[in-house]
Amino acid sequence: MTEITLYNTRTRSKEPFVPIDPKNVRMYVCGPTVYDRAHIGNARPVVVFDVLYRLLRHVYGEGAVTYVRNVTDVDDKINARAAAEKRPIRELTDETLAAYHADMDALGALRPTHEPRATEYIGPMVAMIEALIARGNAYVAEGHVLFAVGSFPAYGRFANRSLDEMQAGARVEVAPYKRDPMDFVLWKPSSSAEPGWPSPWGHGRPGWHIECSAMSEALLGASFDIHGGGIDLVFPHHENEIAQSMCAHPEGEFARVWLHNGFLNVEGEKMSKSLGNFFTVRDLLDKGIPGEVIRFVLLSTHYRQPMDWREDKVRLAMKMLASWFRMTAGVQPNNYGLFSVVPDLANDLNTPEAIKNLNELADQGEAEQLKAALDLLGLSPSNEWYQENEWEKGRDGLMVSLFWSGHVDPELQDAVWNVAFRWANLRKLKDYERADALRSLADEAGVDLRASADSDADAEIRLSNDYSKLRLLQ
Repeated sequence: MTEITLYNTRTRSKEPFVPIDPKNVRMYVCGPTVYDRAHIGNARPVVVFDVLYRLLRHVYGEGAVTYVRNVTDVDDKINARAAAEKRPIRELTDETLAAYHADMDALGALRPTHEPRATEYIGPMVAMIEALIARGNAYVAEGHVLFAVGSFPAYGRFANRSLDEMQAGARVEVAPYKRDPMDFVLWKPSSSAEPGWPSPWGHGRPGWHIECSAMSEALLGASFDIHGGGIDLVFPHHENEIAQSMCAHPEGEFARVWLHNGFLNVEGEKMSKSLGNFFTVRDLLDKGIPGEVIRFVLLSTHYRQPMDWREDKVRLAMKMLASWFRMTAGVQPNNYGLFSVVPDLANDLNTPEAIKNLNELADQGEAEQLKAALDLLGLSPSNEWYQENEWEKGRDGLMVSLFWSGHVDPELQDAVWNVAFRWANLRKLKDYERADALRSLADEAGVDLRASADSDADAEIRLSNDYSKLRLLQ
């Protein structure tokens, strides 16, 4: 059997993965808070842990792996948006969850075995809080129930932070009813306008951290194999999960192995709406970037490292995948190809090295083996976009590069090229006013024209999926 080695955040070292029960391998990953579309940073852990899920199923068998990814559908951000839009909370969360599923499906992510919604596990949360109070690890104050961090001597050890660092990082509410500023909320009161449930402490709702502890226990038990999420969750979320779970079930281990993926930046900068570099998965899909290309880019950097989303990475991914998909179209997979990528994945999910080996299989013309390796990585074509690409075309001393042709009708393809060459020529003549006007018209027609900064082309074309106005440019 393949030996898997994973970097454990708890021990800060790579360790051989030894499941508690090889016939029942259990993994929990923190999932979405469903108040808005998932941005590209949200997609990274989904893709990373999907690869791990696929690897575990390959090694231990599909029926031997249980994957739980929760859905947080009770949260102040949800309440605020529902109130602002004057919509029922359940309507908003159902709609957002459906959009999340559609976006993650487009990235080739398998659905988890279980996807529990927090609102459906209020009972187990209340029961765990009651147990913590009974054990002296939590207390009631002014309608709130708070976890007493002083009752868990190991608090802070997981995140490896000092008290000052934890206080700064937690951004905890300073409330007079807290015994210690670091104490965190397990239950809080709800107003008549907020969602709430009956409890021994009054009408209220759970804090964020207790959700994952209660749902993981209910579906995986007091001890399970792997807990995953983004590096931003190490503290306070995962630190708090450990504290409350270990105190509620001191006989258990909670999670043995903790995995965390690194942050995602865009063109070297932190992604933020204020910088104008914030985009959702749906934004990328609507611009004509196939889900498998997004997935490839996310896997091209090792999961523990910060990754930089860049246009040149997207272009390279499209060209490589188009070539590989053309090679493997209609080919039956030969599982010998798995020998080229499984050792890399088993070595702490080294997807960049696995991608190098995919390229070697392609260079060697091993289409059947390449197909099997692509399937294991979840890199299968969602449609036949890869058959339609004309990557570059020259005319009148100009060179235009096509980013993705999508499914443009053949009679309209010439119109796209003509617009791009007209725009490139206007820029060459420094007639920027007319060039900008043409670009605006093209944008309305679903054609994104941009100057090429990373190739010898004078212009690049990137197409959306809506070409209803394209004929206006002819």
